[in-house]
Amino acid sequence: MAAEIVNPRSDSESRNGHQDQESGAEPLDSFDPAFALHRGGKMAVQATVPIRDKDDLSLAYTPGVAKVCSAIAEQPDLVHDYTWKSQVVAVVTDGTAVLGLGDIGPEASLPVMEGKAILFKQFGGVDAVPLALSCTDVDEIVETVVRLAPSFGGVNLEDISAPRCFEIERRLQERLDIPIFHDDQHGTAVVSLAALRNAARLSGRALGELRAVISGAGAAGVAIAKMLVEAGIGDVAVADRKGVVSRDRGDLTPIKAELASFTNKAGLSGTLESALAGADVFIGVSGGTVAESAVASMAEGAFVFAMANPNPEVHPEVAHKYAAVVATGRSDFPNQINNVLAFPGIFAGALQVRASRITEGMKLAAAEALASVVGDDLAADYVIPSPFDERVAPAVTAAVAAAARAEGVARR
Repeated sequence: MAAEIVNPRSDSESRNGHQDQESGAEPLDSFDPAFALHRGGKMAVQATVPIRDKDDLSLAYTPGVAKVCSAIAEQPDLVHDYTWKSQVVAVVTDGTAVLGLGDIGPEASLPVMEGKAILFKQFGGVDAVPLALSCTDVDEIVETVVRLAPSFGGVNLEDISAPRCFEIERRLQERLDIPIFHDDQHGTAVVSLAALRNAARLSGRALGELRAVISGAGAAGVAIAKMLVEAGIGDVAVADRKGVVSRDRGDLTPIKAELASFTNKAGLSGTLESALAGADVFIGVSGGTVAESAVASMAEGAFVFAMANPNPEVHPEVAHKYAAVVATGRSDFPNQINNVLAFPGIFAGALQVRASRITEGMKLAAAEALASVVGDDLAADYVIPSPFDERVAPAVTAAVAAAARAEGVARR
């Protein structure tokens, strides 16, 4: 007879509800559906094999498991075939830059990390484990992830503040031979490029004809700038709180100095608003508000991607007065730039071929595949597909796997 499986959420609901009643406090989920949904967490571990009797137990655990362990000890690569390693990702954070909430700490970040994990499964068929670390030192984070790496096929870095996130990703890529991907950087960049490709196609222009201005020189802004340059953008300038990042500024961090070395070919300086004059593209990943007069100064037929949440840098009602295509980070407006369009398929493709890393070519392939899903349905309010479009993950997965093979980082 099969053992009864207890739903951990139901158990948690009854246990936590009892505690609420004992304390006399009104349960938060009695008046807020977000709390009701999160009670007990949003995920659980589920077995993929049955344990119905002693024969099943002897195969799944001792003594049968010893044969598999011994084989892996002799041939380490067998771990990919006989464990879940090749299909599971660690979602790692230190809770210092969470979803616009900022530095709220590892415990408070867990609902977001659980959410990320279920998006991996829902949209890419990839298992993921949230790991919120109680440390913020770069060395400690790197060493912790390196020690955990034997259990995972890839690592998704999440909500780690800049500029530490750049060094953490770089050092992990140097030390580990599995995909390391900081989604706040590269996921945002992939989806932004896909939307921009389609906006350009809609207007009959090539990327090389466009000049873009990015508001924000943090993780997302730097990654978007790099990807646009890789994709062949005509020119791109990035602005931080002090203005346009340019080579003549004496206050640049090493990351921003590098950024200045390959952006802003026009040699712009001054404010974000001044840089927008005549620009074809605005990409906002910083928050704040851009004056309507600055948006009005952009080139005719401009594109405005104002992605700050919950308040876009340019409200869509304002943007539509001057722009041919408008995108935001919000789900209640058309053209949502949502990372869930990218990271599940990118990891699924990388894991499928056991890639040793995620290359620039793989990210560019993901953007091209994502853009192609729109196809002939392209319109001003449809330059990027919905996360619920079932074509998205398979298209991105296939493109990333093919690119990994083409670039020589695939191991099967």
